[in-house]
Amino acid sequence: MGFTIGGIRDIRELRSASRRRGRATECTAAAEYTGLWGWDVTAGVRASPAGACSCGDADCAAPGAHPLGFFPGVGAGATLDEVTRAWSEVPGASVLLPVGRRFDVIDVALGAGVHALARLERMGLPLGPVLATPTGRAYFFVAPGAAVELPALLYRMGWDDADLDLAGMGPGAHIVAPPSSMGALGPVRWLRPPSPDTAAVPPARLLLGTLAYICHRVGRCRSRRSG
Repeated sequence: MGFTIGGIRDIRELRSASRRRGRATECTAAAEYTGLWGWDVTAGVRASPAGACSCGDADCAAPGAHPLGFFPGVGAGATLDEVTRAWSEVPGASVLLPVGRRFDVIDVALGAGVHALARLERMGLPLGPVLATPTGRAYFFVAPGAAVELPALLYRMGWDDADLDLAGMGPGAHIVAPPSSMGALGPVRWLRPPSPDTAAVPPARLLLGTLAYICHRVGRCRSRRSG
């Protein structure tokens, strides 16, 4: 992937310095994602405290959560210097991760995601990173191709006719990554951060049964309360 010991050391030293100051910068985080975890990154728009998108479109469908159209992106394996040069052209941009290249995402409600994550960890199943958004969603990173395979997997597991708050995200989608925020809604955060143990994402089929079961159970509980 183009990683170097020196590059990784530079990123870790900069990360430590940034955390001592209280918050990692977007540039540092982007360099970690490319250099340590082998992910592509791109620069994204910002949402104002009032919720308006910096792209200027009053009807923007994804305020603060889509790429800057003119930014070419930074590929996996890019060094800290390469990321720093790229981000110097877009100061203040948020960090976005393109979905469908190094990983796909299973998107569930945050409450269900927290419960499912605890169960999956108790079961000892291999897990990738898990992201929480301020919009109340949990993103489970899984192997590429999951979004396309999801309907067939749910069918084989007997969940195809259930009303599940569960969806797949694949090529063409982007997710906001820490330490970036979504305007007044607040920052995104890791429920399970990338690490040497989580960077290799698992096949969706290993997690999907548990995720579907928890989503179904949470949905039934909400239906009973609302009834």
